[in-house]
Amino acid sequence: MLSPEIAGAFFAAALVLSLAPGPDNIFVLTQSALYGALAGIITTLGLCTGLCVHTTAVALGVAVIFQSSPTAFWVLKILGACYLIYLAWLAFRSGAALARVPENADEAGHGAAAFPGYGALYRRGILMNVTNPKVCLFFLAFLPQFCEPERGSVPLQVVVLGCLFIVATMLVFFSVAALGGRLAKRFNASRRGQVFINRLAGLVFLGLAVALLVTGQ
Repeated sequence: MLSPEIAGAFFAAALVLSLAPGPDNIFVLTQSALYGALAGIITTLGLCTGLCVHTTAVALGVAVIFQSSPTAFWVLKILGACYLIYLAWLAFRSGAALARVPENADEAGHGAAAFPGYGALYRRGILMNVTNPKVCLFFLAFLPQFCEPERGSVPLQVVVLGCLFIVATMLVFFSVAALGGRLAKRFNASRRGQVFINRLAGLVFLGLAVALLVTGQ
């Protein structure tokens, strides 16, 4: 098992990395700014579920395939970029529709169709993370550096490190969701604000898609 010193150092590094601006925390910010803080929290849970997939892949050695196979890396990258472009299209199409969760049944039937539902947000988080090969390769390069083979099973240590990284991510991203929720209250107060935040979200998704496409192996 990991020593307390190594575990503490890794957790501190994970917090710093989670704070650095990147596709995932920008994604959480845009979703919470569109639909409120709870939407950002649900999206974060989806992203962390994706991190569970990457952690398992590294522990089982599957991630090595994406490091050594240009074809596998390219396919995963294209899938991720296509999904981000799809999200951008949804955001641009929303227009002036209410970009918030309906507060009652009457409102749900009038103009609130832009809200995709918490289940959809959770799935978006998973797909956003799983289809990003950079996350897979980052885990493959980062987690093993903190493993101590002399202290037992390396796959088990990878799983523990992955869990610590997820906890650090939740702490940071939940704070980002709270910030986004405050933005949602401001922008959803007017039609112009709703149009602006939807257009901004669409541009963010397109930017993330381009960044993913130009990523080298």
